[in-house]
Amino acid sequence: MVLSILTVVYFSLGLIAADLPSELKHSGCIKVNQCKCLMRDGSGLIDLGSVADEDGFIQRLKPLPSAPQNTDVLLSFSPCLAFSQPEHFTVSDCTDVAACVIRRIHQDNMYIDQYLNYGRHEGNKFSYDDSKKTLSVSYYMFSDSESQTVVHYRCSPNHSITSSQSFSAGVPLQMWVESPCACPNACAPVDVGPGTILLIILCLSVTAYFIIGHSLMSL
Repeated sequence: MVLSILTVVYFSLGLIAADLPSELKHSGCIKVNQCKCLMRDGSGLIDLGSVADEDGFIQRLKPLPSAPQNTDVLLSFSPCLAFSQPEHFTVSDCTDVAACVIRRIHQDNMYIDQYLNYGRHEGNKFSYDDSKKTLSVSYYMFSDSESQTVVHYRCSPNHSITSSQSFSAGVPLQMWVESPCACPNACAPVDVGPGTILLIILCLSVTAYFIIGHSLMSL
């Protein structure tokens, strides 16, 4: 049943793409939820959950380069799983986040840990570059704040993860993830529930609305 609905959805997207003006054909993707993006050209769904490891993380307590003197900087990031650090604390700055940066300061033979919220899944923004086959997702602390973390997921036969070569407060943390799982319909079966199907239909309706409006304006 789900596969049949998806087939209809992808076919509909293909028809819509065929009617688009040349500058909009095969352009970008439609955000379905916080970690899924439906390609406008009908090629399928990018599921960022399939890029993560079995625990849902892309990076977990990963040391970042160029940390300040006497300080270790560690990054944890999950594209879909809201997590908290430290795990045994009920409340910290890194509660229900997508990205957490830990500044571990060495002082007087002791460690002082600072947990910094570097973005949540809620309100994240998607941007797709067709020429580079790259989906860039920005994560924010709050809806009206500047982005804290920007992750670029590139469809590639290679597997690699790289981060910003410098860490600085006030500058968005950049991460580049290359993976075949960042390609549409790759690595994992597409599991689309009723809510997701309704969102897809809504996205299709909005897209069709703008196409019809554009066509009428061109007359």
